[in-house]
Amino acid sequence: MRYTFPYGNKSITLDLSGFQSVDLITPRDMAAAPHPLEEIRSALINSLGSHIDSFNSTQTVAIGINDKTRPVPHEYLLPPLLSMLEENGIERKNIHLIIASGTHQPMSRAEIQRMLPSEIHENYAISCHDCDKSKMIYLGKTSYGTPAIINSAFHDANIRICVGNIETHHFMGYSGGVKTAAIGLAGKPTINHNHAMMTHPNAISGHYEDNPMRQDVEELGKMIGVHFVLNAILNTDQQIIKVLAGNPVSVMRAGIKLSRQINQIPVNGKYDLVIVSPGGYPKDINFYQSQKAMTHAGLITREGGEILLLAECRDGIGSSAYENAMQQISSHSAAMEYFNTHDFNIGSHKAYLVARDGLTKQIHLHSSLSDDKTKLILLNPLANPQDFVDHFTDIQMSNMRVAVMPNGTSTIPQILK
Repeated sequence: MRYTFPYGNKSITLDLSGFQSVDLITPRDMAAAPHPLEEIRSALINSLGSHIDSFNSTQTVAIGINDKTRPVPHEYLLPPLLSMLEENGIERKNIHLIIASGTHQPMSRAEIQRMLPSEIHENYAISCHDCDKSKMIYLGKTSYGTPAIINSAFHDANIRICVGNIETHHFMGYSGGVKTAAIGLAGKPTINHNHAMMTHPNAISGHYEDNPMRQDVEELGKMIGVHFVLNAILNTDQQIIKVLAGNPVSVMRAGIKLSRQINQIPVNGKYDLVIVSPGGYPKDINFYQSQKAMTHAGLITREGGEILLLAECRDGIGSSAYENAMQQISSHSAAMEYFNTHDFNIGSHKAYLVARDGLTKQIHLHSSLSDDKTKLILLNPLANPQDFVDHFTDIQMSNMRVAVMPNGTSTIPQILK
């Protein structure tokens, strides 16, 4: 049995024939929309609860879009949206696209040009949010106590739109909707306070209604006043399955229903070995993003079991705050102690998330990171994943429960009761 795992823009194939049985755990196969531009335009015309034709032609529009770490099909989503805005009389000069980078490194002009079609980056005002340096506005606090500190260029526009994907998120429950603005265009205090809730038992994949982090985001979205969202749902090949547009809450409710049908996969018990890939670029652009797949693999790995993470990490670890924190941490138990004795700081929270699995499981990483970098984040560097698989004895292989997750970031395994 040979299994192929996405790895950057390429793939890795492993021969697992030595194992008596291997379970493939992956989202349900869904065909791509045959005509994605027609799908998008139909979603915009038949939008849910909020409509573009209600926008006044004299108004200014700010559009929050995700950065390079998200597999958002901007080349499909943005042209129909921009065309309909202009068809409704809104002048191009009054449209501003803002890249929602959250706490990520702001994108360079060259990176923006690679991410967006030339007809967009050459003809529209585009800026990149910086959670430390962008001009912000304070809007008060949510009921969870989160300070709403938001990019003022986005907030000050007459019409505020978010564009992105609805997909599973390892502690936010789901991405999509107003999260692009509420987190992606927020100040660091906002993100820190929201993300500090990640230890809540309901702050896990697939939870929306009872997830305090996600419901905090919904409150932030209302305080910001997001008028309209355009969200895609993608299959494992990062192709558009469905597009939803309109009122943020209506879009999320409809999108989550479909996402659950695709991504929640029943699993019969835990495994001795789980081999997982985030799903290729950009989901494995760095370890900061790749760790999400590790969390999902950890849900079905027994105590004392092993996780093999196949993630290219072409941009390195992905967070200087995380790297700096790890300079002071020498073990997973020390990471837990660090988390419990320091103020929450976005970036260094990854040490906690890794330790949560690392305390009870062996985690191996095959990536482009150096061995020193891999050891810094307390993972076992692995040069050759096939050699790792082959090192198990025949007796071990016959008895082991093995699972493969080629699209781990998008897969929510649910153990059957």
